[in-house]
Amino acid sequence: MLDGPLAPARIPLGRSGLEVAPLGWGMWRFAGTDVATAQARIEAALESGCTLFDTADIYGLGTAGGFGAAEALLGQVFAAAPSLRPRMVLATKAGIEPGAPYNSSAGYLVDACEASLARLGVDHVDLLQIHRPDLLAHPAEVAQAFDTLYRQGKIRAAGVSNYTVAQTRALLGYLAMPLASVQPEYSALALEPLTDGILDLALERGVAVLAWSPLAQGRLGGNGDDERSARVIAALDAIATRSGAARAAVAYAWVMAHPARPVPLVGAQSPAHIREAASACQLALSRAEWYQVLEASRGQRMP
Repeated sequence: MLDGPLAPARIPLGRSGLEVAPLGWGMWRFAGTDVATAQARIEAALESGCTLFDTADIYGLGTAGGFGAAEALLGQVFAAAPSLRPRMVLATKAGIEPGAPYNSSAGYLVDACEASLARLGVDHVDLLQIHRPDLLAHPAEVAQAFDTLYRQGKIRAAGVSNYTVAQTRALLGYLAMPLASVQPEYSALALEPLTDGILDLALERGVAVLAWSPLAQGRLGGNGDDERSARVIAALDAIATRSGAARAAVAYAWVMAHPARPVPLVGAQSPAHIREAASACQLALSRAEWYQVLEASRGQRMP
């Protein structure tokens, strides 16, 4: 254990009234397996302390199940083991329409949410997020969809993924309900949230941050196929050696250390690797160590 603060036991999901564990589980690669294997993965994530489960209607496109396959598989798991659903904060995403490619019109979002509920076999999701911004959708339209679904009891909270700060502020100007979360790509190799203002906006407005791809599409789990990745991996490994933790856990802890308390969405599908992630919650990086990883990623010392 290092000398920084440990992750809190629970993190508010914005001002939605919901709380989540410091680690979540991302389901991008969830589709394409059998129900028993899928259930084992979910149980491993729950046993590891994850409470937020992040899926999307687009997950599964390109597999035999196609669009909606990940949600449909999760629905089958719920049908086989109904006790699992109450143990999680269930999040899904909408707004990617194959061939469009994006559609955040009010009508489409409402229909997409209802289709997700049908595939999942549930009457509501805890968090509905816009997957990627539709540049042709007025923020008032997006807000209308969220507010309608919230009033109907089909969602408990609303969030956005891959939105810029300006796009997020524009939506905030029209929402009747609080915005619960933003979901940027954030890792020791994806540093933009540190400087583009999204983490600062989250702190300013009390919005939760969900960090997708905290291992940089798996690059931080490998040997470093480029100079920058190799530098970051070396910095992570130095901390892992001193703390007795796995490199992946150090990478998650690095993401979690920001005062906005980002929740890394663990993408591991192996139950063993999922359980390995849990140690990140007991790993506290010192300021010096956190900045060493940042400097390795930037390839230069801080000014």
